[in-house]
Amino acid sequence: MEGDGVLYPLNLDLAGRCCVVVGGGQVAGRKVKGLLAAGARVMVIAPELSVFLQELAQAGKIDWQAQVYRQGMLQKWRPLLVFATADNAAANELAIAEAREMGALVNAAAAPGKSDFSVPSRIERGDLLLTVSTEGNSPAFSRLLRERLELEYPECFGDFLERLCVLRQEIKGMPGGSREHERLWRQILTQDIIDLVRAGHLDQAEEEIKNGIINAGAQSQDSTC
Repeated sequence: MEGDGVLYPLNLDLAGRCCVVVGGGQVAGRKVKGLLAAGARVMVIAPELSVFLQELAQAGKIDWQAQVYRQGMLQKWRPLLVFATADNAAANELAIAEAREMGALVNAAAAPGKSDFSVPSRIERGDLLLTVSTEGNSPAFSRLLRERLELEYPECFGDFLERLCVLRQEIKGMPGGSREHERLWRQILTQDIIDLVRAGHLDQAEEEIKNGIINAGAQSQDSTC
């Protein structure tokens, strides 16, 4: 990464946004897979594609410009993100320079020092997203941490988050305002609840939260008497 500052964590909504991947190999394939999962419109610029990318292009899931990157090719697409993953260093340099000129953010797979952002390891559990980044200092360590998080937070956490969304609406309807609601969440959503969810006891975890909401409502009524 350029500069000496700390990376600023940010989750981007890429739905419908254009992103360009320069290169058609395995690294490009990993980038494209993540971009498609985020709903981005993806253009791949490369003379040849991996089998995985070929299948995506044939299915119409990505656009493919079948040639080596040349100056000016980004102008048509005006992408938000540009990934430079080509084996051709000169093509990567041209793409990086042009992306910078138009204000696009760059991820350079082979040259982290020229990147504006990195793509962290990620764990998805429904709408729950956990990420791990070592700023490129140790991808192996990042992988190990991700694997640990996958064990610590199984798929049921995504299911429980859906239940929490419903319970949150109940709490929003209670008197006291946002500060009181936040205090209530801190009181009833504890590490014990997390442990119940991790063990797969979603019903019990939900019941304990509901009991906490009921008790808080009763206490609120008593205070107004």
